[in-house]
Amino acid sequence: MKQLIILSMLLLASVGADAQVIVDSVLNRQQTKPFYFSVPVADGNYKVTVTLGNKKKPAHTVVRAESRRLFVENCITKKKQFATYSFIVNKRSPEIPGGGKVTLKAREHDYLNWDNLLTLEFNGKSPAVQRIKIERDTTVTTVFLCGNSTVVDQELEPWASWGQMIPRWFTDKVAVSNHAESGLTARTFINGHRLDKVLSMLKKGDYVICEFGHNDQKEKREGDGAWYHFSYQLKIFIDRVRKAGGEIIFITPTQRRRFDDATHSKIQETHGDYPDAMRAVARREQVPVIELHDMTRTFFETLGYEDSKRALVHYPAGTFAGQTKALEDNTHFNPYGAYEVAKMVVMGLKQHGISRLVDHLRTEWKDYDPAKPDDPAAFEWYPSVKQDTVKPDGN
Repeated sequence: MKQLIILSMLLLASVGADAQVIVDSVLNRQQTKPFYFSVPVADGNYKVTVTLGNKKKPAHTVVRAESRRLFVENCITKKKQFATYSFIVNKRSPEIPGGGKVTLKAREHDYLNWDNLLTLEFNGKSPAVQRIKIERDTTVTTVFLCGNSTVVDQELEPWASWGQMIPRWFTDKVAVSNHAESGLTARTFINGHRLDKVLSMLKKGDYVICEFGHNDQKEKREGDGAWYHFSYQLKIFIDRVRKAGGEIIFITPTQRRRFDDATHSKIQETHGDYPDAMRAVARREQVPVIELHDMTRTFFETLGYEDSKRALVHYPAGTFAGQTKALEDNTHFNPYGAYEVAKMVVMGLKQHGISRLVDHLRTEWKDYDPAKPDDPAAFEWYPSVKQDTVKPDGN
């Protein structure tokens, strides 16, 4: 289904096991369709430097990595013009050093995020790449993301989440490692050894960002609820991350698109006590909280009842191959919505003065106001070849 270049293990062996430069390759390649470039690497952070453009033709290139993480947006080059970008790609596998393994869902086994390759996706109207350099980087600050379907690197179009859009805004001094998965709660994230995996990769001074609540409110076992069980799980995150030398940040859950029946002008609360419980734990434990709950409410109400559908997976039947029914999902974002929510997260980091991250925003970053969102009609997204109309777990 995809065009894939895989560099063999012989290349790695020729470079040497301890070498910092994994590959430095002149590709000089241009196509009219998306293509992929993969290289086998161990878990960790890698500085990727790409030179985009072509000697013979103008080009338009978008660069994503692994499961559709956005890094370079709309690079337009003229004939004989080249542009060079550097960014950090975090690569991981399910194995945990010292023993153990992340419990993957069935759908995750085919994800580019979890294989033994670092994969780059070159997309756009006429993607062209002249050169690729990949080198190991053990110095950058890593941001580990924990959460559910509103955070995860969604593998398949047309679904998207803010976690796969936020790498676009950071320079090559920050890595984003997204361990979220659809349908997870704080408890199932921990029980699935995902926090163990995060902590095995975390170094002192790294950040762990947690957004939970959507699925936690559906847990109905004895003792479950916002004020005891959910709060207890959040405390586990705090204690274990701090013990490992990391910094923790909470994010209140994104709103669902549920407007009032009378005027269709106000978003209705659907998360019960869970946002307040997260805030209470954060106050008690002195954890910064980014208020996506409030910002996404403003975002939806600003767009309005109809236009807010353009931020979510709302598409008429026949939009995608094999789609026989309309998609009407009021929880999961499409690429435009995910892109906007990622900007809200960056604004939250700025509001809390997280300087070791926001000092490394790209020069083109502009502060964002969810009451003045980008025009959805002006947003450009070039779909990856991997698509599915099956709704992700969770709601």
